[in-house]
Amino acid sequence: MKNKYIWPLQKGLLFLSFASAVSCMKHVSPASSSVPVVSGVSKQLADFRISQLSKINYDLHLTIPARKDEPVLASETVSFHLKEKSQPVQLDFKESADKLKQVKVNGKVVPAEHTQEHLIIPVQHLKKGENQVAIDFIAGNLSLNRQADFLYTLLVPDRARTVFPCFDQPSLKATFKLTLSIPQEWKALANAPLQDSVMSAGQKTYHYQKSDLIPTYLFSFAAGKFDHLAQTANGRTMHFLHRETDKEKLAQSLSPIFQIHRDALQFMEEYTGIPYPFQKFDFVSIPDFQYGGMEHVGAIQYKASTLFLDEGATQDQKISRSSLISHETAHMWFGDLVTMEWFNDVWMKEVFANFMADKITQVAMPTSNYDLKFVVDHLPAAYGVDRTAGANPIRQRLDNLQDAGSMYGNIIYHKAPVMMRQLERLMGEEAFRKGLQQYLKKYAYGNATWPDLIQILDDLTPADLRAWNQVWVNEAGRPQFDYSLQTEENKISQLTIRQKGEDNSTRFWPQFFEIALVYPDRIQELTVNMNQAEVTVPEAVGKEKPLFVLFDVTGQGYGVFPVDAQMLSGLYGLQNPVARASAYINLYENMQNGRSITPTQLLDFYRSGLSKETEELNVKLITGQLSDIFWRFLPAAQRPTLAPQLEQELWTAMEHATAPNVKKLLFKTYQSIALSSAEQNRLYQIWDKEQAPAGIKLSEDDYTSLALALAVRDYQNSPQILTLQMGRIPNPDRKKRLQFMLPALSGDVKERDAFFASLKKEENREVESWVLSALNYLHHPLRAATSEKYLKESLDLLEKIQLTGDIFFPASWLSATFGSYQSPSAASTVRTFLQAHPDYNPKLKGKILQAADGVFRAEKLVQQGK
Repeated sequence: MKNKYIWPLQKGLLFLSFASAVSCMKHVSPASSSVPVVSGVSKQLADFRISQLSKINYDLHLTIPARKDEPVLASETVSFHLKEKSQPVQLDFKESADKLKQVKVNGKVVPAEHTQEHLIIPVQHLKKGENQVAIDFIAGNLSLNRQADFLYTLLVPDRARTVFPCFDQPSLKATFKLTLSIPQEWKALANAPLQDSVMSAGQKTYHYQKSDLIPTYLFSFAAGKFDHLAQTANGRTMHFLHRETDKEKLAQSLSPIFQIHRDALQFMEEYTGIPYPFQKFDFVSIPDFQYGGMEHVGAIQYKASTLFLDEGATQDQKISRSSLISHETAHMWFGDLVTMEWFNDVWMKEVFANFMADKITQVAMPTSNYDLKFVVDHLPAAYGVDRTAGANPIRQRLDNLQDAGSMYGNIIYHKAPVMMRQLERLMGEEAFRKGLQQYLKKYAYGNATWPDLIQILDDLTPADLRAWNQVWVNEAGRPQFDYSLQTEENKISQLTIRQKGEDNSTRFWPQFFEIALVYPDRIQELTVNMNQAEVTVPEAVGKEKPLFVLFDVTGQGYGVFPVDAQMLSGLYGLQNPVARASAYINLYENMQNGRSITPTQLLDFYRSGLSKETEELNVKLITGQLSDIFWRFLPAAQRPTLAPQLEQELWTAMEHATAPNVKKLLFKTYQSIALSSAEQNRLYQIWDKEQAPAGIKLSEDDYTSLALALAVRDYQNSPQILTLQMGRIPNPDRKKRLQFMLPALSGDVKERDAFFASLKKEENREVESWVLSALNYLHHPLRAATSEKYLKESLDLLEKIQLTGDIFFPASWLSATFGSYQSPSAASTVRTFLQAHPDYNPKLKGKILQAADGVFRAEKLVQQGK
């Protein structure tokens, strides 16, 4: 049942009951209760271990052979303090029992009892107080990410247990004493400072100092054939490992990489009032890393392509790099210093990292438009999930850590920052900052929950955060707005704004946003405090009747805002780029809902603005939407007729644009649209001669992208083009990526079939970014007729992919698979699959509904457009 919230409520009474309920729920497992042995890490087991275990340390030695196919031999001693000797201790180890070679408990060899992904230490071998469990074993490979000449750990959220036996939950922080034996020519980086290194018989052994207190998911190391760089500034030396070979990228990127890290650290120290809280601050870039970055204490990992940019990089790419570095740096305080108690609150560390990254980038890149970047980055991504039948709340329930990967997604990364900005606005910047400082100091080096933070913040504001929290954080979905404007003698007599849930519920989302009354010669901006389901705007009364009302002009609101037909004629003339961006997003959302504007009308509007919109981020926004409408929401039969005219419009706009980055964005859109023979020939000539259009800088990656675009169009001699492009790439990692993708680009359907079939084997999905890139081409709209048959099998593989892939891979697999389809038969495949699996994992079902939402909407909109 949907509740209707009253704002504000009786704060004291309601919050007291809320806080009491939360208090009663924490750590309820008594020592005497029997904790069953089940796969994964259950909430019951986690709570029991919190009540019984403390002072945990891992002394871990791993021997990494040069050859990828040889096992990693390992030994460890797990030390811990046991409060009561009441029942067996369960160490998590998601590997086969034969990997365990010997187990000693408090100096005595005991049988290795391994069941349901746990190493069981029987009660009779334990003692109250200090215990030591020494284990010789073969390390698990699943999360070691082993390549031919390097490897790296990535253990979030519960992957440490796939490598070594441990207490794999965020609430049991520990220290790590790591020893790494690696091939002599390799280099390594880990959480703690290096103590010493020893050479022996072609092998190098690194002994690291004891780490800071960290959860198992933040334990990390990278080792391999890396180049090493270091810079010292303000008394801090930063070490950096990388594999980049492009001299131009190195020259263009190294200085800003180090500088952005320094700027981010300085900002976070000043904002939080807490000096950098760990022993060291180093980082490593990894080719085709699964994420943009990962915030390991003392050893941050980044995807190489996000850090290393060339001279032709767009402003958006530079801002994105700054945001990424700032995000991972902010995690040192939010997530690493104070860690969520359970992964149902994983969103907390992500929202604060994004929230702080936005603030840092505003300072680190003062020429960037912070508000515009916020709108363009967060709103489309959040809406892309929240508009779907599979939408999830920001804070979700989690019974077992083995399902924690499904918590991640665009709701926590993009809706949550919007929510947090609204919370800051509700409280005021200073009160909000004070609350965060109190939170960090109170829970430093420990764990905390979202209710813990809400309790601190609630004491600093007269507003009742309980009701606010319920609809924003605990429930999925977004509001839909409409309005009525009454006038007398050309003056506004009343402006009323209403909201309800997009699902037609009576919910409302308390929030502030701005509207603009637009006149021929000016705009009048008004703030709306939307604290009820329906509000009037008293400030509007008596003002002249506007041409139209523009909603959410500062981009801080959230929901489906109304659009007026009259706005299309005046939108490009608005001076504020944030207002234009917000309007473009609102137009697109209304189009998706079949409300106010059709795909053809919106496409025509964007075509008319290709030379009128000059703000780079907005050009990126509208060209992305233009391409999406062209490929997904227009009937396929219309594309060949429309393409020649649209191609020419894009080329002309590119030639007329003055900013190099805008030129490049228009060129990339032209490349994505090009269907006619003449324009494909032009693309070939650009690739063949490596001669970019005037005013544009194309990189090696851009020319590779051109070759792939030609191949997916079955351009003549495509295999030869790809072979020649392979020869142009000097970097071995990028060569391997292209080599992997070649079968997915083949003009031979049987070869593409064989490639898809190969993905059913786990070993062929190891480098997930390669798989996703290949899938995007395999399922390109031009290949839809022959690739739709893969959809059912792709869904059948999903449960295996969740078990073996990293946290973003299941959702990314689905998005790359379903991202381009528009046919009723594709939609039917999804519906039939879900009907045939009524008891399917609800979190995975949600991911399917999110990914297939565009297919369902296209099914309707394309039919209407015929």
